[in-house]
Amino acid sequence: MSIIKFAVPCLLFAAMAGPAAAADALPDAIAAPGETAVLSLHAEGAQVYECKAGTDGKLVWAFREPIATLFSEGKTIGRHYAGPNWEHADGSAVVGKVIGNAPGATAADIAWLKLEVASRRGNGVLTPVTTVQRINTHGGKLDGACDKAGEFKSAPYSAEYVFLKKG
Repeated sequence: MSIIKFAVPCLLFAAMAGPAAAADALPDAIAAPGETAVLSLHAEGAQVYECKAGTDGKLVWAFREPIATLFSEGKTIGRHYAGPNWEHADGSAVVGKVIGNAPGATAADIAWLKLEVASRRGNGVLTPVTTVQRINTHGGKLDGACDKAGEFKSAPYSAEYVFLKKG
């Protein structure tokens, strides 16, 4: 884990430096060799959980949806929500499907993800995107038992989302 922890500050730069650098810096499960970065956005928000019966019948917190604001250079540029959807202020949007994951840096951090774009709408900066990576996660996990089915609880998180295209 120490290697990943110390590599974290370099990952955003590596993703912007090109596909070879990004592939070297990220865990294999979420790497996207041959793809180039279109955009990288910082997200601040919450992972929303619902109290549900687990496979053993006991009540546990189950992930329901994300809700986050997307930032570029400190300015709000979009939003991230259930689907999972990423919507840019220019009207372009993508919906992703998880195809890979790697553990976050600590036990409290949600996983790093690789998502394949399953659909898109609008026309803008996100239009050519084929892959989304969630990296540099901080917080967002909620584990353990809960008391009442149907209750909701959110766990604050932040992450970087790197939007990539093939070629």
